[in-house]
Amino acid sequence: MRVLITGASGFAGGYLARACTAAGDEVLGLSRSGEVPVGGGDGLALDLIDRDRVREAFRDAAPDVVYHLAALSSVGRSWDDPAGTMEENVATAVNVLEALRLDAPGARTVWVSSCEVYGTSAQLPVNETAPVLPANPYAVSKTAGEQLAAVYGEAYGLEIIRARPFNHTGPGQRPLFVAASLAYQAAEGRLSGAERIHIVTGNPDTRRDFTDVRDVVRAYRLLAERASPGIYNVSTGRSVSTGDQVRLLAELLAPLEVDHEVDPARVRAHEVMDLRGANERLREATGWEPEIPFRDTLRDSLEWWERELSRATEAGRST
Repeated sequence: MRVLITGASGFAGGYLARACTAAGDEVLGLSRSGEVPVGGGDGLALDLIDRDRVREAFRDAAPDVVYHLAALSSVGRSWDDPAGTMEENVATAVNVLEALRLDAPGARTVWVSSCEVYGTSAQLPVNETAPVLPANPYAVSKTAGEQLAAVYGEAYGLEIIRARPFNHTGPGQRPLFVAASLAYQAAEGRLSGAERIHIVTGNPDTRRDFTDVRDVVRAYRLLAERASPGIYNVSTGRSVSTGDQVRLLAELLAPLEVDHEVDPARVRAHEVMDLRGANERLREATGWEPEIPFRDTLRDSLEWWERELSRATEAGRST
C-alpha cells in the first residue's frame, strides 16, 4: 500500500511512518526538513505552503492512504503568534485538500485535528456530537481546517476520516509540551546528581487526557483501514492533572525527593481546566483500545531523556 504522511518529521508523524513501514507499506513522508526517522520510509523536503509542489508530490506519490498530521501544534506559541498560526495551518489545509481533490481523489485520508476544538465542554468525557468551542488560536485554526475537510469530503466525494486526538506523549516528544517537559526536567535533575529534583510547571490543576503516542498511531492506522468517514476521538476517557503527573514522577524518581514549583509566568489566563474524551465511536469502528498505561509512558519518556542527555554530554566531552 502506498502511504503519504504530512508532518512525517514530527513527533507523532515519525512514529506513524515507522509503524506503516513495519507493516509493509510504501511510505513517503513530507516535511520541511525532508527527514523521516530510521525505518520510516522515504522523505521529501516540502513546505505545504507551496501549493504547486504539494500537488506535484501527491500526483507523483499516487497514495492509497494519506495521513495529514502537519501543523503548527503548540497552544502556547499560538498565543504568541496567532496570525502566523492561523495563516499557516489554514493555508496548508487548503493546499492538502486541493491536492486530494485534483491529484489523489481516490485516497482514503485520515485528517488529524485536535481535541482543542472542543474548548470547555459542558459534559465530560466529551463525545463527537459536542459543539466545537475553540478557546485558543491553535484550536481555531484546527477547527477551520477540519471544517474545510468536511466540506471537501461532502462536495467532492472524498473519503476523509477526521481524528480528534487528545493529548498524546511518549519518548522523543519535545519539552515544549507538558508531560515531555516534566520528564526532561526530571531526567536532567537525576543526571546532575542532585539529591532533590526541582520541577517547574504552570497551573497544577489543569487536567488532560493522555494517550501514549504508540497507541495513537495505531488508532490512525486502524481508522484508515476500517472506519467510515466521520469524526473519531482518540482518547482514554480519563484525565490526569499536572500536579498528579509531578507526583507520579516523584514515585518513579524515588528515593530522590522532588520539589514542585508553580511558575506564574506559565499559568495561562484563558485555560481549559479539564478535557477528556469518550472513545466509544473509535472502539466500535475499529476495535481499538489504549494499551500503554500513562505511568509506563512517563517512565519511558524519562528514560529516553536520560539517554539523550547522556549522549549529548558524552558528545560534548569528545569534542
